[in-house]
Amino acid sequence: MDKETVIKKIEEKRDLISDTADKIWEYAELSLQEKKSCELYCRILEAEGFVVEKGISGIPTAFSASFGSGRPVIGILAEYDALSGLSQERFSTERKPIETGGNGHGCGHNLLGAGALAAALGLKEYLSEPGREGTVILYGCPGEEGWASKAFMAKDKVWEQIDAALTWHPYDKNEIVTGSSNACIQVKYTFKGIASHASGAPEKGRSALDAVELMNIGVQFLREHMDESARVHYAITDAGGVSPNVVQPRAEVLYMVRSPKVKDALELQKRVDKIAEGAALMTETEFERELIDGLSEIVPNNTLEKLLFENYMLLGTPEFSKEELEFAGKLYKTYGCEEKSLSLKLEELCSEEKFEATSTDVGDVSWLTPTAQIHVAAWPEDCPGHSWQNVSSAGSSVGHKAAIHAGKVLALTAIDLIEKKEVLDKAKEEFRERTKGGYYCPVA
Repeated sequence: MDKETVIKKIEEKRDLISDTADKIWEYAELSLQEKKSCELYCRILEAEGFVVEKGISGIPTAFSASFGSGRPVIGILAEYDALSGLSQERFSTERKPIETGGNGHGCGHNLLGAGALAAALGLKEYLSEPGREGTVILYGCPGEEGWASKAFMAKDKVWEQIDAALTWHPYDKNEIVTGSSNACIQVKYTFKGIASHASGAPEKGRSALDAVELMNIGVQFLREHMDESARVHYAITDAGGVSPNVVQPRAEVLYMVRSPKVKDALELQKRVDKIAEGAALMTETEFERELIDGLSEIVPNNTLEKLLFENYMLLGTPEFSKEELEFAGKLYKTYGCEEKSLSLKLEELCSEEKFEATSTDVGDVSWLTPTAQIHVAAWPEDCPGHSWQNVSSAGSSVGHKAAIHAGKVLALTAIDLIEKKEVLDKAKEEFRERTKGGYYCPVA
């Protein structure tokens, strides 16, 4: 079976893929609340002949769906969680929330999952040929925006069972992703004190809010004595109430520690923990530490990146109608001043590895199996991430075309990995060399 047949199969499923993207866009479910989205994917994949396992790694909205037999086993990664406060009408060039304060797919994960589905359906067609060895597993990975499910799957050694992993992300450019990213750890600290009248009996109170503030001051002083590449962010999520004449008996603060290496992030996190202990001692309060999530930096794989680029070159970039280009041009004007629209070119394969200060739990996959990903233009150039403009475009035909195109690139690359053992072996050799220092699971 040639690649043209696989491309044709994905085209035949165009309506299914687009409809899936639209339904997930409408559901707009937040991290770990993606019940309807998960059920939709599982229902479609079961109907398409995949063996579906729900609730993998003990995560209710996670799943795996496999087709084929034998090796190599190629994993395709899907995400489908939305963001709060980004409700927006589709294909609109004005800020028009559907629901005030509602959710929206400001990172395009409705497209990400649909594109992964497209790839899996194309590979199913390829693997259906009699005598064909190989397996595709589509992994439903919830909570990328706030829980890092892939790291918890890494803890359960899910990614060690596959030979390579491929994924993509909607973006403002068409390119192969290379280089690394920041590791990130999120911890919530809940301080508990004693309530009292702040004027009548202040000596009887033990302020949890004081503990939070002292912790924050301690971390401010820590900044002078940590690596300049590290980052520490925080948000007071519970200030203890609105009455200033009551000593606050409870307060919470959420911390995020970042570093280019997960090993260093874990060490820095220990120092933040000690500051929390000190704040509790100073205020005679107690505190609880709750790990929210953790994720590792990306381990690049140039071998897989080159293969993705070859197939991207073969397919070119998505073609858009005059109406779609005009829409994108108008949308661009809502945040830019130049005349720009959708990117129609494929960026050159980067010869130098880049560093992105953002974080993704794809990093934990890349520490356990060769992993690579692409970007496909799904909104106008320079469009800010996590924006209403993203939501508008992700719910349109522009987004549909990006998802379907991504599915084709991933499917053709997976076919090459199945057919060209020497390329997969080279990717594994590069992976072993890059990860020889060992994996430090941030949620272990």
